[in-house]
Amino acid sequence: MAKTKRKIEIFSAGCAACEDAIELVNKIACPSCEVTVLNMSEKSVAARAKKLGIRSVPAVVVNGKLADCCSGRGPNEKTLRAAGIGSP
Repeated sequence: MAKTKRKIEIFSAGCAACEDAIELVNKIACPSCEVTVLNMSEKSVAARAKKLGIRSVPAVVVNGKLADCCSGRGPNEKTLRAAGIGSP
């Protein structure tokens, strides 16, 4: 019986925080994990990231689903306005 590989994608911008995330995922990945690093500077990767709901990097997607640790981050208008942006 063939074992199913777990597809892990790391969306990266090449920054130090991204490199740390890549190192962590590679450290804890098991033999049935297939890890791929995707460069956000590529238009197709950025478009896919947007469809997946990725708002900041590094972000990790497991079997096509954004990991809970990576969702809901990134700037949003309400929070930025609350911080004073847009007000004189």
